[in-house]
Amino acid sequence: MTNALEVRDVAVSFGGVHALRGVELAVAPGDIVGILGANGAGKTTLFDVISGFVKPDRGTISVTGADVTQLSVRGRALRGLGRGMQDAGLFAALTVAEVVALSCSRTMETPSLAAALTAWRSARRREGAIADATDSAIASFGLADFANKFVSELSTGTRRVVELACLAAQRPSVLLLDEPSSGIAQREVEALGRLILRMHEQLGCALLVIEHDIPMLSSIARELVAMDQGQVVLRDTAKKVLRDKRVVEAYLGTNKAVVQRSGAVA
Repeated sequence: MTNALEVRDVAVSFGGVHALRGVELAVAPGDIVGILGANGAGKTTLFDVISGFVKPDRGTISVTGADVTQLSVRGRALRGLGRGMQDAGLFAALTVAEVVALSCSRTMETPSLAAALTAWRSARRREGAIADATDSAIASFGLADFANKFVSELSTGTRRVVELACLAAQRPSVLLLDEPSSGIAQREVEALGRLILRMHEQLGCALLVIEHDIPMLSSIARELVAMDQGQVVLRDTAKKVLRDKRVVEAYLGTNKAVVQRSGAVA
């Protein structure tokens, strides 16, 4: 079976700092993998390399069996790679319905100017399909009450939900989520985890999640990958990773109160 994502021997340096050191990672279709590590461990840099924002010094990136190492960010997106950022990059001056419609339109064939001028019926059908897909996404993510609100008017938690709706509308085969719970109230985190699982079930995509909220990450990820100093130090079930002495010391430190609040200790 071809993996949805393969990272092979990826290394990145910024000046004299080794951000990634020969990282190896494979994710099967439909799998959910969580990534954890202290700040500076290389997690976001890894996502930047996978999605094309950073060029690796060496190594390769493959999406559904195709080598995308030399492709642009857009080229990788067209290959089925989706990326959610730490700060949801939505158009603040548009309404929720408009930004979701924009995402829906990316998955539908765009007619040429000549075709659009001469085949207005086809153009109208496309517009109708985008409208239907937008309505479906808004309903699926519980955004009906916010459809006509501007993104700038939304809370951080609601913007996160809108971002997930936009990502889902693009139908990715591989989706990267970078700290989706960042900036939202703790009471919203549990609901966000359930929403991510429901979205994953609908899409059937491979999902990689960087997250500092360990209980949420453990509740959605089938496996955890622990990173430290630009390297993968362990990959296993959440229970085994969170009880590993190296992971606890590198990520949580040795303070027992901090470890217990993280959910790493039952």
